[in-house]
Amino acid sequence: MQTFFVEIKCKLGKTYAVASELADREIASEIYSTAGNYDILAKFHVAADVDIGHFIAQKVQSIPEISDTHTIITFKAF
Repeated sequence: MQTFFVEIKCKLGKTYAVASELADREIASEIYSTAGNYDILAKFHVAADVDIGHFIAQKVQSIPEISDTHTIITFKAF
């Protein structure tokens, strides 16, 4: 299992639409609204053989109201 986070910048006024679409797709384990450079922080878990880059491109960045993403790959939980 691989765990990673994606910071998501939404088009103006579209944060709730993006959060709803992520929830509807049932791909994120947790979705948070944030303040700062990004609007949403989403946590994902995928199988070890899944390519994270392809997953993000196909499942996350395909949401039209997203304008930018920043991926944080985790290595170990304490």
